[in-house]
Amino acid sequence: MTMSNIEQVKSYLVALQNRICVELELLDGKAEFRRDAWERADGGGGETRVLTGGDVFEQAGVNFSHVYGDKMPPSATKNRPELAGKRFQAVGVSLVLHPLNPYVPTTHANFRFFSAGEKQPAWWFGGGFDLTPYYPFREDVVRWHEAARAACEPFGPDLYPRYKQWCDEYFYLKHRDETRGVGGLFFDDVNEHGFEKSFEFVRSVGDTFLKAYKPIVEKHVSHPFGARQRDFQLYRRGRYVEFNLIYDRGTLFGLQSGGRTESILMSLPPEVRWAYNWRPEPGSPEEKLYIDYLRPRDWLGGDSSQGNPRPA
Repeated sequence: MTMSNIEQVKSYLVALQNRICVELELLDGKAEFRRDAWERADGGGGETRVLTGGDVFEQAGVNFSHVYGDKMPPSATKNRPELAGKRFQAVGVSLVLHPLNPYVPTTHANFRFFSAGEKQPAWWFGGGFDLTPYYPFREDVVRWHEAARAACEPFGPDLYPRYKQWCDEYFYLKHRDETRGVGGLFFDDVNEHGFEKSFEFVRSVGDTFLKAYKPIVEKHVSHPFGARQRDFQLYRRGRYVEFNLIYDRGTLFGLQSGGRTESILMSLPPEVRWAYNWRPEPGSPEEKLYIDYLRPRDWLGGDSSQGNPRPA
């Protein structure tokens, strides 16, 4: 993998971070992103951008990082033990958006590129996006998955179902026996079609993200809500915290590679609560989330369940 390839990816991701931040500021209409450049002692750095206290977003974080070093972290070599101890470079954009209104879903996306070794380096892309509603609307979930499928279709009919299933499996809280949300796309180790085609696919998914998310925000941002909906939102945000601290590979990679802790943990919501052995009222909108949405479904092919996810 030549340096020019890495620079191409880096250039795209820097531009993607800029585009997303501009669009989110316009969407919020009040708050602006604070920019925080940082350097990593063992090589590289990045820029963290965080928006807080907005009219739409209680907190939104959009990170760019380009880090390198002499030894791959354990989280990056779990499926590639032959790369342990190799020099590496990793460049990526990662974002998490926590809206204020409980009727607007939380969302997460990331797009990354790894290169490991020197003479004939191994390389691959990873990333995806997913949606975590609190009071979901079926039509939003269907359109979200339609956008995900459209991003994948030019690259083969098998990609959307494969990466959709991987997303269901990855964002699954084993200790809760539920998915984190309604899924989307998750992919890793993308390199089988060569650099140019793989990079084109990642750009397609990256360029689709805001096109899929903005209409959902605009549709529900003015939806009335009260203390009950806010309390439930804060409770469900606890699942987000649990996933990020227990399972998330990006969090583990950042911490294991000596990344900047404040930037890594900006994905956590600004306010959250837990309640002992809480259960939704039978027949309530809160119960509907658990029954109809927190399990893998074929959102584009009918109402039938796909069964329990197979944890990755």
